[in-house]
Amino acid sequence: MKQIKKITCIGAGYVGGPTMSVIAQKNPDIQITVVDVNKERIAAWNDNDLSRLPIYEKGLDAVVAEARGRNLFFDTDVDKAIDEADMIFISVNTPTKTYGKGKGQAADLKFIELCARQIATVAKDDKIVVEKSTLPVRTAEALKSILDNTSNGVNFHVLSNPEFLAEGTAIADLHNPDRVLIGGENTEAIEALVNIYASWVPRERILTTNLWSSELSKLVANAFLAQRVSSINAVSELCEVTGANVDEVARAVGMDSRIGSKFLKASVGFGGSCFQKDILNLVYIARSYNLHAVADYWEQVIVMNDHQKTRFAEKIIQTMYNTVNGKHIAFLGWSFKKDTNDTRESAAIYVADHLLDEEAQIVVYDPKVSVEQIYKDLDALGTRTPEANRRLVKVVNDPYQALDGAHAIAVLTEWDAFKTYDWAKIKEAMKKPAFVFDGRKLLDRSQLETLGFKYYAIGE
Repeated sequence: MKQIKKITCIGAGYVGGPTMSVIAQKNPDIQITVVDVNKERIAAWNDNDLSRLPIYEKGLDAVVAEARGRNLFFDTDVDKAIDEADMIFISVNTPTKTYGKGKGQAADLKFIELCARQIATVAKDDKIVVEKSTLPVRTAEALKSILDNTSNGVNFHVLSNPEFLAEGTAIADLHNPDRVLIGGENTEAIEALVNIYASWVPRERILTTNLWSSELSKLVANAFLAQRVSSINAVSELCEVTGANVDEVARAVGMDSRIGSKFLKASVGFGGSCFQKDILNLVYIARSYNLHAVADYWEQVIVMNDHQKTRFAEKIIQTMYNTVNGKHIAFLGWSFKKDTNDTRESAAIYVADHLLDEEAQIVVYDPKVSVEQIYKDLDALGTRTPEANRRLVKVVNDPYQALDGAHAIAVLTEWDAFKTYDWAKIKEAMKKPAFVFDGRKLLDRSQLETLGFKYYAIGE
């Protein structure tokens, strides 16, 4: 079996950066180079100030500090890294298509194809190519075709190794994974990747399958998790009109050993780079095989999630006397979940967009998301001009500044620090009546109501 001495990862984003950092930490004898054409991102990965890493994940700074410069390197020279590698991970973005056939559902594979063509052009000796990006089932077939037909007699073995990381706990997930999934056709290539993970992951947690099962398993896992969120959110609306409490219902249901309690917390909706994209991809694949009942079933998970975000924004408007025009709404949180600076598909973006249509004045505070990213998220919607977004939305670095003089507070991310604020002081500085709309069921209802807040939480 070929000894893996050098690994290259193409893509220094939320998956490639942390994953390669941990693999380098646990395999000090293997040289790992993470490459990206984004010079600013690579510069941030190489910054001496570890607080300036381009990705915020608990514990990532310590892992990078241990491995960087020893056997972990970040570079922009993609060709050199491809040429020297024994194994190449592809970890580039696979966004939902915004054009052409499959627009709004299918995964856009142009970056994957560009990677494959670059690998095929540069490689002079045999390579193991690992799909790390989330891809639709049977993408490996296209990848293999490009590699085999574009290269000059080089042998490529394609493996699927999907990530199952939860942002906010990615380093813990990498250090102690539920499972590592490796799909492939060549036994030696599979075993080479198994051995890399086996340096710290128990063998019984490393599953090997065929390529197609591995690719599909990633989409299905995310679809099942998102389905649970949409299911409890659908129940939350029923709870509000019947007098039931969604937390009590979720607890009763979750104690059933056949169901379990995870992902049964009602909220303003799920976000992140994976759930929506992967379900839409699953819907598109099902429709492409004329499995319309299957496609409709999974699409409803997305419909319910969008409904929950709209419903939350509408609740704010209705409660505040059917108008938020010119009213100061303070947003606590912008990232799609706590302990990450990732804002992709964050509920906050869409709730803000709905309120901005009504000319609300929004002031945002998030402890990890930059002002540039918040405006970028709003501008990307194309709902209004960038100038209008900057007129209506203000971003501040102090939570008390965001809350000062607010007509209402909307909790959009479950950052733990929000629970520790001086809520008596906050209420005194707000317009009366002081409204709190808790989209994450984070705060203490009894405490806030005792202080005189008008408090709304989903599912109560």
